[in-house]
Amino acid sequence: MKKSLLAVAAIGAFASAAQAQSSVTVYGILDVGFQGVTTRGPINTGTSSSPVASNANTNITRFSGEGSQQTSRLGFRGTEDLGGGMSAFFTAEFALAPTDATLSGSNGNGLANRQTFVGLKKNGVGAVAIGTQYTPVHLAIGRTDPGQQNNMIGSVIYTTTASSGSGQTTTSYASRYNNALTLQTDRFAGFQGYAIYNNNNSSANNTAANGTQASATGFAQQNNNAWGIGVNYVWNKLNFDVAYQTSKNRTWNAGSATEAAMPATAVPLTVNAPQNVLGTSLSMNQTYVGAVYDFGILKAYAGYINARYASVNNSNAYLSRAGQQIGVRSFVTPTIEGWASIGNGSYAAGPQNTVTLTTPRAVQNFIAWQLGSNYWLSKRTNLYAIYGQTQVSSSSANISEGASNYGIGVRHTF
Repeated sequence: MKKSLLAVAAIGAFASAAQAQSSVTVYGILDVGFQGVTTRGPINTGTSSSPVASNANTNITRFSGEGSQQTSRLGFRGTEDLGGGMSAFFTAEFALAPTDATLSGSNGNGLANRQTFVGLKKNGVGAVAIGTQYTPVHLAIGRTDPGQQNNMIGSVIYTTTASSGSGQTTTSYASRYNNALTLQTDRFAGFQGYAIYNNNNSSANNTAANGTQASATGFAQQNNNAWGIGVNYVWNKLNFDVAYQTSKNRTWNAGSATEAAMPATAVPLTVNAPQNVLGTSLSMNQTYVGAVYDFGILKAYAGYINARYASVNNSNAYLSRAGQQIGVRSFVTPTIEGWASIGNGSYAAGPQNTVTLTTPRAVQNFIAWQLGSNYWLSKRTNLYAIYGQTQVSSSSANISEGASNYGIGVRHTF
């Protein structure tokens, strides 16, 4: 009798566990090493009324936990089987700074959020999720970048300031949106679609951007919205991606749109454009096309990106960046992997004065290349060495500038 009762209890416990079928996985990356960076950028050696442009050299060497190859991170992901082909899932992932006093770097008030979302999935249909999530362009580049989105100078497609120690390179696209709704289809005949929508609107009565009180009938309002789409196609050894995304940040003050505030001096073409040098009302449009083909002995990569940042109130005031890149990646031996990429493109800026439009359009060309290698100690641990360079030509707005850097380190994934 006791054995029967124990058997019934065991069957009931097993049935409950089988019905839930939930699981949580802890994962992460720790990437530390040594970096050297040399930059040459324009400075003003004259006065504000009589500017004189010249180059300033900066050299930095340091032990770094920012991760030359990949940003260190800690994440949690989980799934729960809801039955009938339905499941719930979540991801919470945070950036880490292993060599900093604060584990998440400068984010002293909390962890730096890389992506955090929760969603539902239906087998044979697709998935929907809400939270901070990667954009279609970022996901597409992740599949078609020979450098695998490392944090070093030298990539035309995936540019970053993480390892440069300065604002040398221009961010070419937005990598994530918060307050975002995403839809992802299952794969049909080799095709998989992805879409994202962001909406973050706020308003406050009788307030102004400068902190003073607006008119009795006025208000301050800031609307942020974005959307994007992407398609991934896989056929045999070919992977092809195309993605587009657009976002708009518009501020009203006392009932009227705020005019973009362009700098009085020359527009620096290689500043980090998403820092909103065009004013409080900014639109961003980014397009990417990329492909990779596996020849067996190596993988060949190609990509093109175009990004435009413009004043919402005056489309003639803008910064833009376009570039193309090719690359290869291969295992030289079972434990030694190498990659190389090279590309070129151009920056452009519209008139600097959004009211009189007196300053002509300025253009700068650039070239970038990168070499890298991995020595795999195991499936989860590798030593790496990366070197990259970028060079920007002179223009009517800026003199030439350039940068180079190297990184050596160890990366462990778990």
